[in-house]
Amino acid sequence: MAVLQKLLLSKLIKSVSIALSLLLFPVTGVQTAAVAADRIYATYGALESSIEIDNLVEFAKTGEIEGELITYTRRLNPTQLARLKRLLTAQINLSSVAISQFLYSPIGETLLQRLGQIIETEAGQPGFYAIRAAVILAAAKEPQGFTLLDVLREFPTNGIRVDLVQSLEMVEELQALIERTNQAIALIQKESTTAAINQQPANFSQLPDLRQTGIFSWNKRTLKLYDRSRNRAFVTDVYIPQASGAASQGELYLAPVIVISHGLGSDRNTFKYLAQQLASYGFVVAVPSHPNSNAEQLRSLLNGRTKTVTPPSEFINRPLDVSYLLDVLAQLDRTDTSFALNLQQVGVVGHSFGGYTALALAGASLNFDQLQQDCKNLNNTFNLSRLLQCRTLELPHTQYNLQDKRIKAAIAINPITSSVFGRDGLSQIQIPVTIVSSSADKVAPALPEQILPFTWLTAKNKYLLLFAGGTHFSAADKSDPDTEPLPIPESVIGPEPALARRYLRAWSVAFFETYIAGSQQYRPYLSADYAQAISQPPLSLSLVQSLPANQLAQLIE
Repeated sequence: MAVLQKLLLSKLIKSVSIALSLLLFPVTGVQTAAVAADRIYATYGALESSIEIDNLVEFAKTGEIEGELITYTRRLNPTQLARLKRLLTAQINLSSVAISQFLYSPIGETLLQRLGQIIETEAGQPGFYAIRAAVILAAAKEPQGFTLLDVLREFPTNGIRVDLVQSLEMVEELQALIERTNQAIALIQKESTTAAINQQPANFSQLPDLRQTGIFSWNKRTLKLYDRSRNRAFVTDVYIPQASGAASQGELYLAPVIVISHGLGSDRNTFKYLAQQLASYGFVVAVPSHPNSNAEQLRSLLNGRTKTVTPPSEFINRPLDVSYLLDVLAQLDRTDTSFALNLQQVGVVGHSFGGYTALALAGASLNFDQLQQDCKNLNNTFNLSRLLQCRTLELPHTQYNLQDKRIKAAIAINPITSSVFGRDGLSQIQIPVTIVSSSADKVAPALPEQILPFTWLTAKNKYLLLFAGGTHFSAADKSDPDTEPLPIPESVIGPEPALARRYLRAWSVAFFETYIAGSQQYRPYLSADYAQAISQPPLSLSLVQSLPANQLAQLIE
């Protein structure tokens, strides 16, 4: 029984903590609960044990361990006890309106359904409604920030019952995914190291440092676009390098073009640093703000003006935004510049949902057969991105042609791919492509969303860039509070995000100089040798151009 008690404390608290971490986003008219939970029960078949919530409160406040909590914590070491205390007292700064808006959205309700199978009411009923009420009430009563303890105390029944069997199954599934991911990461690092040893060494200390700014100055121009065919208005920032070199001698400079697509709930400032870096190397960089999936959309959700994180139509509209933008750029009056735009050799970069956008433009096709197979039981997935991907099934099941032939190279950072494209969809890409993955990505997990999909690519020139220790937000610049609807904790961003951004600056310049500008002198940078040369702890960098399919298949199995 002692083993079960230990599992109750560590796994139950982890389950409830996972609940909050997944549901920390958005009924007006919140009412006070008639009762509040005072005890947590754990059931394991016919066995049952419990602890008082007041014991957890006292432990969180003073560190004192009393009552039944003594038995539960006996096997925990000081590090685990400290982590438990942090979980209980970590503040969540979201309003009750913001919380409720998310929990009433389709994605929020899917998460609640799964959690409700594990965390039940005192009578053993699914906890779907009770969990939602507890989180909203906690947010309403603690407008300056609520904690996990506040949620436990607002649970609208006298007791909280946890199905330990299902909880352990969930934790075991999660641990198995983590273990398989760690093995895949180790395989990539081994392959990258081997490739670096076998490659002709280059003296990068004698070559330009691509992490530094290039020789071009630039100006930013903001365009307000309106696509009448879709009744869709959006804003785009265009970074225009100032002519130098050949242009100063009266020759026409044919400027290569890059488009950057932001992620869900983000905006055109998130990758401003990358746009400026590429502009300093002579690229014209266009960064559109995708309506209905940008920061304004998330603000609307949290403020109660909309009921969805993003409509399914965004899977179609986002790539079409980029194609329309390229059409507009082709029509712009260039009389005030000394260069023309090369719109037949365009590169695209995208992050997360923007990574999907980049791959769709590159030629990946929607895969409704894969979606129908993967979306049958979303209650059994730890892949949060799949909840978004499965919304694609709400679209008419027809053949969508989202590829833009002007796109000649693509970089997808932490993309969502596994279900919306699958093997059949990704194998359609034939242009040079880079997939950037982060080992600690909790939104679009590395193994199912980037590492395995990388092996499905059939393009001749393909690269997998791995940030070991990186998260879903490592490469995104979240430092400007005025451009983000929600503050993102440092623990979610991960270690040394500035280092991830430096990696991406260097890689993007080398990749697009090689495949868009046609400057072959940058090709040595596209190597495991270079990745090793610039890699720094605590965010190590690895690069592979292929993976042994048999080893990866065995790992997945």
